[in-house]
Amino acid sequence: MQKFKLKNGMTVIYVQKPSTSVAVEVLVKVGSNNENNQELGISHFIEHMVFEATKKRGSSREVANEIEGIGGELNAYTSNERTCYYAKVPKKYFDRALDVISDILQNPLFRDEDIKKQRKIILKEVGLVTDEPRFHQWILFGKTLFKKHPAKNPTYGTVRTVKSMTKKQILDYYQKYYQPNNMVLSVVGEVKGLRQKLENKFFLGKGQKIKEKIIKEPKQKQKRVMKEKRKITNTYVVLGYPTVPRNNPDSYVLDVVDAILGRGQSGWMFDTIRSQHGLAYEVGVQHVAESDYGFFGVHLSIDKKKIDLVKKLIFEVFGKLKNISDEDLKEAKDYIEGNYLLENEETQKAADNLVNWEQLTKAEDFSDYVKMIKKVNKADIKKVMGKYFTKNYCLAIIEGQG
Repeated sequence: MQKFKLKNGMTVIYVQKPSTSVAVEVLVKVGSNNENNQELGISHFIEHMVFEATKKRGSSREVANEIEGIGGELNAYTSNERTCYYAKVPKKYFDRALDVISDILQNPLFRDEDIKKQRKIILKEVGLVTDEPRFHQWILFGKTLFKKHPAKNPTYGTVRTVKSMTKKQILDYYQKYYQPNNMVLSVVGEVKGLRQKLENKFFLGKGQKIKEKIIKEPKQKQKRVMKEKRKITNTYVVLGYPTVPRNNPDSYVLDVVDAILGRGQSGWMFDTIRSQHGLAYEVGVQHVAESDYGFFGVHLSIDKKKIDLVKKLIFEVFGKLKNISDEDLKEAKDYIEGNYLLENEETQKAADNLVNWEQLTKAEDFSDYVKMIKKVNKADIKKVMGKYFTKNYCLAIIEGQG
């Protein structure tokens, strides 16, 4: 791995990897956690807008065709802490991929007609996320979990904020955050003369240092429950806890807990609740560790009459972790290592992981990830179960009629 900074302050990570493809990704250190209550969804709005038109490419079709026309992939996503743009192409087309990514990030036009069009599209997305309980359960869980931290806000924004978003708001926000010194770029594949290519393409000067907004979430002192009723058949439940950010060593232990409980049909939660008792249509586990917060959640789709029984089973499974066997611990570690190796064979996924880890801690930590997982022992598991998995849980319920 090579890591260096361009003259304009952009951090670059390059991993030379023999492959027929090459991937380039740029992470902008801005997401819904940076937004105030009047601009919820603006990070996601800008993500849509930069693909519309640039000074060099006059339409969204022209932007997309540059990459799709050679069999490549061009896409982006917005989350609480970051907005990421990536292209994956046959390696002989790296220069084209770099040109497109640098163009959409530095030269978007933000035309009035494009803002109007994207506003309609995003309002439909907001409606879809709200209407679909599999998505909305996580928004409800976020509101249950966080009282002050902006992670409680939906990344897509709300109907009110998306409708009222002005061009001035969009431009001001873009100009503040879309600066090279607020970006991390990764390249995975085989590229010659990378530094010079990047210096030529990312020509914007260094922006002002962005002051990070630190909002401390008060400690949860009692259980929290939020419920919404809907005219749907199934009931959707997320039960979980606030945990720790990625820079806390406990986050690696929680990754192992996640693997034990949630690795597909062989995970303890699925096996107990669905395979053994037939109580759930869907069962899953999610552990998230970001830069200043983390959470752990079990999500299920069940009959509303079974909520109390399912809760009881969840806590029983949690209890079993305190006496985990050597064999079960080894299986979880093997699963994580195998998943890590297979995932990072793919250039785009590797590029995404590198920029994410550089923002969370540092990219080098990602290279040491398996080493950290292998250090986890049974005492660590017991400790985190007692520390985070307490009686003060958070429970989000979208209650159906069945």
